[in-house]
Amino acid sequence: MNDHHDKDIDELSGIETTGHEWDGLKELNNPLPRWWVWVFVVTCLWSFWYFVVYPAWPVPGGATTGTSGYTQFKELEASQSEISARQQVYLDRFQKAEFQEIMNDPELYVFAKAGGSSAFKDNCATCHGSGAEGGKGYPNLNDDDWLWGGRVEDIYTTLLHGIRVHNDMDTRQSQMPAFGRDGLLKRDEINQLVTYVMDLSKGQDVQAQPGHVLFQQNCASCHGADGKGNKTLGAPNLTDAIWLYGGTKADIYYSIFNARGGVMPAWKDRLDEQTIRQLSIYVHELGGGEETMRESDPAAVPMTPPPAVSGAADDQ
Repeated sequence: MNDHHDKDIDELSGIETTGHEWDGLKELNNPLPRWWVWVFVVTCLWSFWYFVVYPAWPVPGGATTGTSGYTQFKELEASQSEISARQQVYLDRFQKAEFQEIMNDPELYVFAKAGGSSAFKDNCATCHGSGAEGGKGYPNLNDDDWLWGGRVEDIYTTLLHGIRVHNDMDTRQSQMPAFGRDGLLKRDEINQLVTYVMDLSKGQDVQAQPGHVLFQQNCASCHGADGKGNKTLGAPNLTDAIWLYGGTKADIYYSIFNARGGVMPAWKDRLDEQTIRQLSIYVHELGGGEETMRESDPAAVPMTPPPAVSGAADDQ
């Protein structure tokens, strides 16, 4: 008997059916395309190869190691080693160079800024903000106002020893009297000082004000007779419009009455020497860092960042 006569052929399409029928609907026997079958076979073979070569099968305590021994940790270590090798080319030069040399060397300057930027995000952004914009009680590092000096060497010292660190003899240290809390001045005298300081910051003539004599008697020894501050003591400039703790009447009254005194860690106990140096240059670069002079010749032309790179800043 001829097999052709045993096959059920659909009259409309002329395609053989599987013999299955539901309510008069017959299932056509359409085989998969040959290319699809080969792709499926190849993917099966590839997956088997992958399971053998790479970690894939879950087992107690992890997964099979695979014949290649690959892990993401090894890949990360290799990438870090490559980065470290590239950095070492500049790091050797950076370690031997003084700040003045680094500021005048475009390659080292860019290298220092890159390292300092990374260190800043990991260690400083918590207080100063990711953009170094600061906040109330935390200096804005993007302007040109400096409490402890804005040369890169000054910033380095500030970072190295911190501010008001109790166990560091070289830390930045100053103490503003609490004029009200300690009974040094009466409330009306403090109010006179508040008015005086607010007008001083606006550039107004304050010589004839009642607070002028009070200022000279109680504040000038740190802030200067002209109110322009003293970076050796960390006394802020009171003649500008930059306020670390706020410039409202209430803010200034609180500062005079209770005193202020910020703190910062001594980073020498947390970061290595070269990272602190890179961080110093990065902070100096942010917006308004002061120029660095040649140590061998104080009268020489100030050392400034290379023309191809932007300026400098800090607020510590």
